[in-house]
Amino acid sequence: MDSPQAVPVTILTGFLGSGKTTLLNRILSEEHGKRIAVIENEFGEVGIDQALVIDADEEIFEMSNGCICCTVRGDLIRVLNNLMKRRDKFDYVLVETTGLADPGPVAQTFFMDEEIGEEFSLDGIVTLVDAAHIEQQLGRSDESTEQVAFADVLVLNKTDLVDAETVDRLEARLREMNRMARVVRTERGDVPVETVLNLSAFDLDQALERRPTFLEPEYPFEWTGVYSLPVGRYELSLAEGPDPEMSLVIVSNHGTDDSALHESAEWCVRRYAEAAEPVLPGERIALDKHVNLQLDAPGRKSFSLELDREARVGLYAQHTAEEFDLQLMDANGAMVKHEVERTWVAQHEHDDEVGSIAIESDGDVDPSKFNAWLGELLRDRGVDIFRMKGFLSLAGETRRHVFQGVHMIFDSQPDREWGDAPRRSQLVFIGRNLDEQGMREGFTACLT
Repeated sequence: MDSPQAVPVTILTGFLGSGKTTLLNRILSEEHGKRIAVIENEFGEVGIDQALVIDADEEIFEMSNGCICCTVRGDLIRVLNNLMKRRDKFDYVLVETTGLADPGPVAQTFFMDEEIGEEFSLDGIVTLVDAAHIEQQLGRSDESTEQVAFADVLVLNKTDLVDAETVDRLEARLREMNRMARVVRTERGDVPVETVLNLSAFDLDQALERRPTFLEPEYPFEWTGVYSLPVGRYELSLAEGPDPEMSLVIVSNHGTDDSALHESAEWCVRRYAEAAEPVLPGERIALDKHVNLQLDAPGRKSFSLELDREARVGLYAQHTAEEFDLQLMDANGAMVKHEVERTWVAQHEHDDEVGSIAIESDGDVDPSKFNAWLGELLRDRGVDIFRMKGFLSLAGETRRHVFQGVHMIFDSQPDREWGDAPRRSQLVFIGRNLDEQGMREGFTACLT
């Protein structure tokens, strides 16, 4: 049960380009009297959303990149724990998810982790819907469907880009998908703040009705092996696998039944939220710590494990044992067989064709060349470019220009003065089967 002092949290979600940052800026600029801490998650190698959020007194934190469904609980726990050390500076939290995220695992965090549940209360899930593109997104993305299904409020945004009949049809479809959510129509995320904050709307029972497996978590590890080990020295041996490193936590006291596995798994989520210590071949693996086994050297690699007392230990590995031919050997070179093993299968599927490209460059961009290049890119590949965003240093302009785009719709607006800040451009494209080399070469040709 939430404590009386629990900090309310709103999850702001919506598919790529639906207008989350626009709505976030509106919330931060309103005179609502709240001190808001903002937590962002981005898809891709370079975070850019924080640079697009207006200057404000609110705290802004950024979670690490990667698959939010696999890593978000650990990241979110880490950030929320850090926030609690600054409890006097905020009284509300907004979590903005990446547009490729299913909000379910984000919401899970506030129910699966006892410490977080005592300090924070999930107030509601607000999903932005792009009226101009939602129909094609629903046909191509499971995430956009989940975002609609989990919403407490559906903000039907960009209604100025389609006709009234289309808006009516879209709203009817959204209500069929989620009859419990309130639907709000808007342009450019222009909705009253009370529409999205202080909702007291999230209902766990309703969430379980929508998805019976809601409280069955996804983990940042794929495999667990539990071993009963006498006192002594052991060798963990791995062959070459899909990654140049293996993230691992070894739990020193472990049970063998299903409840013990889940209890230790939840404990390991917090360990995975901590920075991993690199361990080179031949070095000792510490118990109960998050480590990264370095595997980039050719051939089979070995790491040592020492026990000063008899123990049942559990290995929580980022990948399955088969992918690296993982073996545990005793001091005599005999293989030790696990008592119990468990594969943690994610409930989602990744679209391996979807990726992001980040382009950064110092100096100025020729506006004419950039417009010509971008126009040709959108004409040829616009349907595959889900989202583009960033800022530009345009030759002859004293202010940086912020640009946003969804598929073939593109908009650019002047922003703050460059002043003494170094002039540079930063762009992020998210889409399917993008030609990274060709896009980099095309943008480089636009520089003055």
